[in-house]
Amino acid sequence: MLNQDQKLTSINPIDILFWTFRRNETDVINLYDSLASLMQISTGGNMLNFGYWNNNTSNPVEAQEALCKIIADMAQLDSAQSVLDVGSGFSEPAIIWKKKFPRLRIFCLNVNQTQLVTASKILKENKNTDSEGIGHVNSTATRLPFATKSMDRIIALESAQHFKPFSDFISESKRVLREKGVLALAIPVMTHAGKTLELFKLGILSFTWSSEHYAFESVKKIIKNSGMRIDSANLIGSKVYGPLADYYVNNREALRAKILERYPSYVEKILFKSLLKMKEVSGNSTIDYAILKVVAE
Repeated sequence: MLNQDQKLTSINPIDILFWTFRRNETDVINLYDSLASLMQISTGGNMLNFGYWNNNTSNPVEAQEALCKIIADMAQLDSAQSVLDVGSGFSEPAIIWKKKFPRLRIFCLNVNQTQLVTASKILKENKNTDSEGIGHVNSTATRLPFATKSMDRIIALESAQHFKPFSDFISESKRVLREKGVLALAIPVMTHAGKTLELFKLGILSFTWSSEHYAFESVKKIIKNSGMRIDSANLIGSKVYGPLADYYVNNREALRAKILERYPSYVEKILFKSLLKMKEVSGNSTIDYAILKVVAE
């Protein structure tokens, strides 16, 4: 049942088409404003990433925290002083990193002002975190409002698939990073390029994966052309998509009941079918999930 102050969130199918085919920054903002609560309900937390699952992972929050740790290790946060988290969501990863590395100064950059406001509230409520060490910046990822060579690390944790064009974000990252600074990326990717291939193989995901469908080789080529060096590039999709889908299937009854408190039933049905399709196209290597460590030289 809905609370008296809680309204059912309706999503216009026409809006979904706009989000899917236009995919500009306004569409991305509207997408997350409409569906962030769906992600929170499904995972039980405030992070907006798929997570990294292993044999000991029991729920999405654990998987998301594991992915945050992987990115922290890859970015070498233990030796950094300043970090720019681009596409920071509700700043939950920043809170995790700040707790582990108290000296860090973390700047959470997000084009979505609503998420930044919510993130500030979450941070104030988290008494175990030094809120003075985390700042919030409302800006686009393709024009970073920071001085040249001002950051030790830049992280884009499952957000760069929305940056358009991706090459502008990479060139800006190179400008802002100090020499030997590290850019850490976690990004869903296509294994091959081609619009026809996308529509044919992705099926319903073509309409629910409302981001740029960058090919892994294209991502690497753009980074190399920028003059930065790829230190490592790994595909971890088997630890991301299938386990997340399995978790939802195994817990669908309880999750569906919670989702129906906020969304109409067709939204849950689309989510369920999308997760099944995501597992399928991950299993046949149509999509994957890349993590890259890039060094500025």
